[in-house]
Amino acid sequence: MEDNFSESLAHVLKHEGGFVNHPKDPGGATNLGCTKRVWEEWVGHEVTVDDIRSLTVADVTPLYKKKYWDAVRGDDLPRGVDFAVFDLAINSGTGRAGKLLQRAVGVAADGAIGPATLAAVANVNPRELATKVCEARMAFLQGLPTWETFGKGWSRRVKETEKIAFNMAVD
Repeated sequence: MEDNFSESLAHVLKHEGGFVNHPKDPGGATNLGCTKRVWEEWVGHEVTVDDIRSLTVADVTPLYKKKYWDAVRGDDLPRGVDFAVFDLAINSGTGRAGKLLQRAVGVAADGAIGPATLAAVANVNPRELATKVCEARMAFLQGLPTWETFGKGWSRRVKETEKIAFNMAVD
């Protein structure tokens, strides 16, 4: 297990792209995958849509490290699994990412990745686990009411995430 944050973030940012403000997206104004609400929580005050539009990679990197990577224990997960869980956390929340990982390894799914989860993860082939996490993610996304609007893009993202995670992982 090693620090795979920089490489993982680079892949996430390819998926997330630049500024969007789709009327059917419950996240609203988003840039580099960072929603207005998340950025306001991070900086501790209200921001404008123009503030979101002007975010840079340097701005969002510390947020992604602390709020998502560290929250899902990215440095403690095997290479590949770390990326799959990190990308899931950004897209669907850290609690859901933890729960889907926990279900994939057969431990109590409370969303908090702790010693029991990490011990179970250590006993599973990382490539197989990354695939299981991506399959569980896809099943979750297909059940969302916004699937019809965003499903094609989500499907592409999850398939690409699975492929990247598989290639990162070491048997």
